[in-house]
Amino acid sequence: MEGWLRLTAPAALVTALVLGAGPTPASAQPEPGVGATAPATTKVLLISVDALGSRSVRALGPARAPTLHRMLAEGVGTLEARTARELTETLPNHTSMVTGRRVDDSHGGHGVTWNDERLRPRTVQAAAGHRVGSLFGVVDSRRRDPALFTGKRRLLLFERSWPAAIDRVVLRQSNARLVRMARHDLVTRRRALTMLHLTLPDDVGHEQGFGSPAHLRAVARTDRLLGRLLRAILSRPRLREHLTVVLTSDHGGWGTDGHGAPADPANFRIPFLVWGAGVARGEDLYDLNHERRDPGRRRTSYGDRRQPVRNGDAANLVTELLGLGSVPGSQFDRHQRLDVSR
Repeated sequence: MEGWLRLTAPAALVTALVLGAGPTPASAQPEPGVGATAPATTKVLLISVDALGSRSVRALGPARAPTLHRMLAEGVGTLEARTARELTETLPNHTSMVTGRRVDDSHGGHGVTWNDERLRPRTVQAAAGHRVGSLFGVVDSRRRDPALFTGKRRLLLFERSWPAAIDRVVLRQSNARLVRMARHDLVTRRRALTMLHLTLPDDVGHEQGFGSPAHLRAVARTDRLLGRLLRAILSRPRLREHLTVVLTSDHGGWGTDGHGAPADPANFRIPFLVWGAGVARGEDLYDLNHERRDPGRRRTSYGDRRQPVRNGDAANLVTELLGLGSVPGSQFDRHQRLDVSR
C-alpha cells in the first residue's frame, strides 16, 4: 500500500501570486470522526474531458451537447466547479484529480508544475519531495484493479508513480478508439475504478482556437462519445445498478489558442458532474453541499472558509463512493463530506 504524509496547516497565510500559495484549503480542515461511508456503488468511471470549459457546455446547450446536459438533469452537478488555483494546465490538474492535493509542494501539494512528457522528475513523489498517495493506490489496496485510459502520453507519469496500483494502462490518440476500448473493459471486467481521459477538445482548441466553431464541434463530438458510454451502462443491469460516473475537466479555454492564464474565468470554470447508481436526480451540487460555496465568476482562493467544488475533489469522492477511506495525505475533501446521494 502507498505510504502517506500527514499534512499540517501552515502558520500564516502567504499572499497568493502566480502559484496562489496559501493554507490548506478551508474545506479540508480536520474534523474528527468523519470518514468513509457505506458504498453507494461497486464501480466508478472517472472521466476527464480535456479542455471542457463550462462556457463551451453552455454555448452548445442541450441540443448540441445532450449527454452532458442529460447528466446535469439526471444526476448531481455544477458548471461552476474550479480547477487548481495555481495552474490551468493538463498534467498539474490531472495530478490533483488523482491525489486530492493542490499543486504547490511548499503547501503540501503534489509538485507537478510541468505540462509535457519530461522524464525528470520521473514520478509525482520526486516532484513533491515526499511520498504521495493516489486514488489508484487506495482502490488497489482492496485488489480492485484500477485502469487508466488516456489520450496523452504525459499521463503515463501516473504509471511511473504508482506502478503496482494501476492494473491496466491504455494510451491511444483516437478518442473514438479509446472509448471503444474503455467501454469493452467496463462490460467485460469487474474492476472497481476506470479512469478515462478524452483529449479531442484540447487538441482542436490548440490548433484552431478555444471557443472556435471547430473547438465547439470537437466538444459536441466528445458528447456523442460520452453518449455511447452512457448507453452501454444503461443497457447492462450490472452497470446500470452498480456504476457511478464522475466527470470533470482539467481546464477550459475561450478566445485564444491556449489556456495558461490561471486568472482567466474561461480557463478555471469547469463542470463537475456525477451520474448513475446511488446519485440524486437533478440536484445542483452546491444545493446538496452547504459547506461549499458557488463562486459564480470568482476565481477563489484556498483560504476561503467555504470552498468551491474543485476537480481535485474527484479523488476522495471516488474512494467514498466505493466505501473506501480518503487518499493518504490528500487535502481536497479529505474527510469525504461531498454529498451526491439520493
